[in-house]
Amino acid sequence: MRLLLVVALAVAAAAAEQRATYIVHMAKSAMPAEYADHGEWYGASLRSVSTGGAPAAKMLYSYDTVLHGFSARLTEQEASDMAGMDGVLAVNPETRYELHTTRTPEFLGLAGSEGLFPQSGTGGDVVVGVLDTGVWPESKSYDDAGLGEVPSSWKGACMAGADFNSSACNRKLVGARFFNRGYEAAMGPMDTSRESRSPRDDDGHGTHTSSTAAGSAVADADLFGFASGTARGMAPKARVAVYKVCWLGGCFSSDILAGMDAAVDDGCGVLSLSLGGGSADYSRDSVAIGAFAAMEQNVVVSCSAGNAGPGSATLSNVAPWITTVGAGTLDRDFPAYVQLGNGKNYTGVSLYAGKAPPSTPTPLVYAGNASNSTSGNLCMPGTLSPEKVQGKIVVCDRGISARVQKGFVVRDAGGAGMVLANTAANGQELVADAHLLPAAGVGEKEGAAIKSYIASESKPTATIVVAGTQVDVRPSPLVAAFSSRGPNMITPEILKPDIIGPGVNILAAWTGKAGPTGLAADTRRVNFNIISGTSMSCPHWSPAAVRSALMTTAYSTYTGGAGAPILDAATGAAATPFDYGAGHVDPTRAVEPGLVYDLGTSDYVDFLCALKYTPNMIAALARNKTYGHLRISYSTTPNGPMAPSIINNDAVQGETFLHGQIFVFDGFALRANSLGHLEQIESYAPGHQAPLSASSRLSGASGWTEDAGPIGFLLLAGFPLPRSGTIDDSGAVSDLKPDLETWGGLVPFTHGVREVASRLLLDCLLLPRSLSRCHFGVIRSTGGGSGRN
Repeated sequence: MRLLLVVALAVAAAAAEQRATYIVHMAKSAMPAEYADHGEWYGASLRSVSTGGAPAAKMLYSYDTVLHGFSARLTEQEASDMAGMDGVLAVNPETRYELHTTRTPEFLGLAGSEGLFPQSGTGGDVVVGVLDTGVWPESKSYDDAGLGEVPSSWKGACMAGADFNSSACNRKLVGARFFNRGYEAAMGPMDTSRESRSPRDDDGHGTHTSSTAAGSAVADADLFGFASGTARGMAPKARVAVYKVCWLGGCFSSDILAGMDAAVDDGCGVLSLSLGGGSADYSRDSVAIGAFAAMEQNVVVSCSAGNAGPGSATLSNVAPWITTVGAGTLDRDFPAYVQLGNGKNYTGVSLYAGKAPPSTPTPLVYAGNASNSTSGNLCMPGTLSPEKVQGKIVVCDRGISARVQKGFVVRDAGGAGMVLANTAANGQELVADAHLLPAAGVGEKEGAAIKSYIASESKPTATIVVAGTQVDVRPSPLVAAFSSRGPNMITPEILKPDIIGPGVNILAAWTGKAGPTGLAADTRRVNFNIISGTSMSCPHWSPAAVRSALMTTAYSTYTGGAGAPILDAATGAAATPFDYGAGHVDPTRAVEPGLVYDLGTSDYVDFLCALKYTPNMIAALARNKTYGHLRISYSTTPNGPMAPSIINNDAVQGETFLHGQIFVFDGFALRANSLGHLEQIESYAPGHQAPLSASSRLSGASGWTEDAGPIGFLLLAGFPLPRSGTIDDSGAVSDLKPDLETWGGLVPFTHGVREVASRLLLDCLLLPRSLSRCHFGVIRSTGGGSGRN
């Protein structure tokens, strides 16, 4: 027993001495006078808590722009001691983030004689900073022909490293840096035979996202003949700066913060991050912290929503000062057909470009019947029986392993082809892949029908036909099944994602270090690749369309507001604001949004105060301890007053200001007259089901109207969960039911002839339930308003 106790104590002691990376937030103004600069102060603070031993506490980075402080390798005890020191605001453990892994400009209306490209500078002197896996500078997407000199305000650098010279940068690729200290501190020395200690992209993801955002126009781009045409970024004249913060082992927050610190200081006007680490409190979310500082410098920060859909509450990057982008489909597809021996045909997708598959029927087998493994249906490595699949087309279920890897497994077992069948998790959404053997991906329904055919036939057969590229596919867009969904579990009152953009089957530049599948066994090399993910939707940005304009002009129906709602690829049913936020981005309309979304640092600090953040928590985010002394009065009861608002139009010197405020309690009904004036608030006992649909005098819960058409909107929210129903002219309520679709949402409205989507006022009006008053931002119209109360 004594020996066991000694061993247990030794193990506990060893664990306590293990070092991990921590982010230390310091109050810059609290630096003691004896230190010459903050770096000296940080170093002294680190030495003062070091408990000795080997290795000693070590500083990785010092930060000065997106946060004040440093990152260091500390033991748990050292981190605790550091947190108690004067001048220390917070000490947070590092987070590991993961990547959210040519037709697009035409689909978005950015090309053609009437599109946005001919009307604008398509980027001009804006520098887009992309934090990702690096860059393949030899790609033609970084050609600087026709570009002027690098903007004089640019302060960035082109860091040399392994297989990367500083001469790789030009007037297009104006900066390239790499940040690996956090990665190697956590994972050990990198394997330089597999990845480069430099800005060079060994993965392909960073090259793809940066060229999607701002790649130069490249004629005759394609992947094995698919999607052929001119590939161009969303802002082809914009400059690109690359910050390599992601490696084969992941993206570590100490490196991400160092990259954001450099990017803002270098002079980037936009930051694009296609990575995520789940949702965390804003004061502990490194991306949210870095984005807050960027916002203060008027830098737009765009982040991908994540690829964890279609489940609810799966979002990353949900801070209200971040533009969170989900993924939608294009109007382009790559059809492939599975023709069964019984004469039935099923449509799928494929980017297979090898030797033509047999035109005659080939034996067909379900992987679950060709394996002795319980996971054989998934075609996991080593699970298929060669004698059962030799020379046959194998039906594999999607899931667990990479889609293209399943094809490798089938090929290595002697299979002649593969049908990749979606399961319920993916529904009917199809993602095209550059398979190495004849293959087609099919939806859940088609997969079930094919498997049923196999079960009913003694000798089932099939033929796979790959049909190339198809455009003008309808309906489009659909919300991608993999796109992460709301509600926002950190602050449910803030609707996320903000918008969706093209993120399925996107053609863009690729690295020369990896094949199109990204698998080590894929020795093919391509200049362009087609991949999918919210990473691909995040960079679809143009300087002509900033965050507010993108949201207020986004669309959620297929015909400009009068048609059917955008559909969800996972279910085939209508998508909701939890899936698409304000809607699908429409840059051509964003050029003239009519409304300007105006929020600043103090507004967001008020928001944090409303969340009851402590002064130190706010100071860690905002880097200014005085913000922590702001006070907002709170409700004393959890079911107390909320601050939904009813908005009227008041004309003031040619501008239309939208404003207004009401208070409601736990259960409520609103009755409005035809001019939008509040007529009555009906209160109920706490716990009463809250009727949230509009009366017959309101147009489908979307606004109040008069002869000239809709002129305003009504914001409706409830606690703890909205209920929808019908309110008639007498105030009677009927058809109550839970309303998950509008929870945390803002009802859309029409302003004059300008259609405005729901996301516009969300951040400033839907504050936490405990907030008793709301003065959070100003919404200003630059034209088109009716000017009537």
